[in-house]
Amino acid sequence: VATAAVKVVPLDMAWDSFDDRYEGCGPNMTKELPALNCSDIRHNPLFAQVWNDSMKVWRNRGVPVSPLLSPAQAIAIMAYTMDDLYSDFNAAVREGGRSPQHYRDNFHYKTLHFLLTQAVVALRDTQKLNHGCVYRGVDGLQFKVKVGQRVRFGQFASASPCESITHDFGTDTTFEVHTYHGAEI
Repeated sequence: VATAAVKVVPLDMAWDSFDDRYEGCGPNMTKELPALNCSDIRHNPLFAQVWNDSMKVWRNRGVPVSPLLSPAQAIAIMAYTMDDLYSDFNAAVREGGRSPQHYRDNFHYKTLHFLLTQAVVALRDTQKLNHGCVYRGVDGLQFKVKVGQRVRFGQFASASPCESITHDFGTDTTFEVHTYHGAEI
């Protein structure tokens, strides 16, 4: 029986991550979306492929938009949840806030980040969830952190209100997360 090595990494406040709630600039970002999307597609072949695939799936399913504000938000959720994209996207998010120049020149997920952020807010605001405790399972990683230390993932992260479901995604580390920022997708 082969065993995989578990990598130990620090867990901190993820200072290099791109973390923007777009408060006060949402309408301006919405106006810029067509240009940003063209730029992201031109510079990021993976995003281009998954975005295109997600649009096709969304059109074929006829997925309702409500309570999301736009079809683009629904497509963004679909793109993020496809197996091909989330890992690369989250790696880019974890580094995207290194500097304003790094964000401008190297973060080619501006469209997806904005639309996912807006979609989670829209869903959260319409759902009557008992916010609080959710669980996240991770394979291949253990995190170095001090008890009581304040941390954040620095990326989008899936979780479940049912701890046993997280074991399908990983058992090397299980997080118990207390949050008011999540939404059920």
